[in-house]
Amino acid sequence: MDDSTGILPGLPSVKGKPVHVAFDGGQMTSDAGVLLLAAIEQRLGIAERLADCIEDPRAPERVRHGLAEMIRYRALLIAAGYPDGNDCDALKSDPAFKMAVGRLPESGADLCSQPTISRLENLPGPVALKRMMAAMVELFCDSFEQVPRRIVLDIDDTEDRVHGGQQLALFNAYYDSRCFQPIHIYEATTGKPVAIILRPANAGRGRGNPGAASCHRPYPRPLAGGRHCRARRQPLRPDASDGVVRAQADRYIFGLAGNPVLLRRVSHLAEDAALGRIDGEADKVRRYGELRYAATSWKVERRVIARSRPDPRVPTVASSSPTWLACPNRSTRRYIARGDRPKT
Repeated sequence: MDDSTGILPGLPSVKGKPVHVAFDGGQMTSDAGVLLLAAIEQRLGIAERLADCIEDPRAPERVRHGLAEMIRYRALLIAAGYPDGNDCDALKSDPAFKMAVGRLPESGADLCSQPTISRLENLPGPVALKRMMAAMVELFCDSFEQVPRRIVLDIDDTEDRVHGGQQLALFNAYYDSRCFQPIHIYEATTGKPVAIILRPANAGRGRGNPGAASCHRPYPRPLAGGRHCRARRQPLRPDASDGVVRAQADRYIFGLAGNPVLLRRVSHLAEDAALGRIDGEADKVRRYGELRYAATSWKVERRVIARSRPDPRVPTVASSSPTWLACPNRSTRRYIARGDRPKT
């Protein structure tokens, strides 16, 4: 039945109420929520910030879809649960998405198609990608009305499982899957995202760790914290992460994976804690210690802090050593790995 058909007659009433079926409702959408997301994005100017980082090789007089518009459309699609590029074809006429990018819902031209989005995604080169990363860091800096007294960076990697033949989608033994292994950087106090760096699944040996991320303003030196990369089952390589912590002389606390050398050097702490528990010292006995340690791949020795209990497992952290971190107990309390918060 076409749109010219009026009310469908002959339907029975329901509890005395007449039922009318019509086909003149106009275009409908189930994704009206993207209008709220679009309003937030436009207030932050994310699409424009990223578009300014990319050089557009197209002839201006022939451009139908601007870079900022395409970036906004793609981001809103992903946020609405349409991550596949092919969804651009199915939703390019959707009135909600057209309004979200600034086009009229019915008379406005359709949005870009999947081939156009694919060309956009392959357009940025290494320089443009670095500029886009810097733009997102600037967005994070602009989110503060006043310069904070301290910024705590929570640096972690995670599994991003893939289901296809994506480039650099490799097998990761720890996660037992083909995946990417991106690094996530958040400001731990507020939970605000700072940067996300996409890496292949075999990037566990320090490759692709974030470089120095700084704002062009008098911001405080950040305290960087993160846990070891579980996939490599060996201590974090602070020398590979020093773009964050050494170049800016920043303070840092990084979790270290245990290894036979570290466990042997702090075994006396576990033994002393076990004796204290036998003597009824307390229900929960803890011992703290520190040492200087350097893995074979490290260029310099670093201060390592151990928190021991009557258990062969001894969690350790690598830390810089300013005055306020002089107490090992305080250092281990400051370091709480995301998802690994100790129960005792």
